[in-house]
Amino acid sequence: MSRIYFNDVVCRDGFQIEPNFIPTEDKIKLVDELSQCGFAKIEVTSFTSPKAIPMLRDAEEVMGKIKRVPGVEYTVLVPNLRGAERAFESRADEFNLVMSTSETHNLANLRMGREKSFFGLAKVIQYVDGKVPINVSLSTAFGCPMEGDVPQEVVEDYVQRFADLGVRGVTICDTTGMANPAQVSKMAESLQKRFTNLQLTLHFHNTRGMGLANLLAAVQSGITRFDGSLGGLGGCPYAPGASGNISSEDAIHMLDEMGYDTGINIPRLLQLARELPMIVRHDVPGQIAKAGLSCDLHPAPAYVDDLRK
Repeated sequence: MSRIYFNDVVCRDGFQIEPNFIPTEDKIKLVDELSQCGFAKIEVTSFTSPKAIPMLRDAEEVMGKIKRVPGVEYTVLVPNLRGAERAFESRADEFNLVMSTSETHNLANLRMGREKSFFGLAKVIQYVDGKVPINVSLSTAFGCPMEGDVPQEVVEDYVQRFADLGVRGVTICDTTGMANPAQVSKMAESLQKRFTNLQLTLHFHNTRGMGLANLLAAVQSGITRFDGSLGGLGGCPYAPGASGNISSEDAIHMLDEMGYDTGINIPRLLQLARELPMIVRHDVPGQIAKAGLSCDLHPAPAYVDDLRK
């Protein structure tokens, strides 16, 4: 079986809509602990305007104080040229650029049409000029809560346009959990055939309870890179009803049980997931941290022994 690579996005995608500011020290500590778990990438923060996302106003300080582990890529969200200038100073290993494949969602999220977003990101790519690898995340690629279906050919057209600009990778995002496994398989198979040189990543939300089913469909179609969020935190503030990302630990546990190599230290990751509610000050959606690993044995209740007699 192929090696599966995970990017944990809790510190950016997970934290960005939390109502209570998470102290900078807690963010740094969590990134450092995630770095010891075996992730291929960690999305640390965003260089969006602090006025737009106050939660991540400490991006420079967090990036400056994390302990970088060899083999882990520390990626940051870059919205525009000003963000790229700040991100260069942070020594990020990858810049993640974002736009939506839905016109309505792009207007709500980024306050501009898709074409204006595309040309703005093209300027960022030109400015970076190959000095830092670039990934582009395409939101609402499996459907938009405002428009409905987003045609696959529209998604693939944007992938092609960014590939032509020389980006290293593209992330296909199910921003509101509208995807189903058949749709995911079709998209994954088509993208792999057409874009053999791109680093393809899939990003799922569990809004309708199909997050892990969609991930499994992608794995079985040959995709080897995924985003996940510790505890299942996250969600899009401009997508009504969008719940959190798939839980990293739940997804990794499933794949480990099926014999896939994720390279992740799952007991260590579970400990972090169990500590996460204390950081965000509320419960989190992830299940495995609450239930325990499938291999964990629990003594039967006393009445079971009585029934066996």
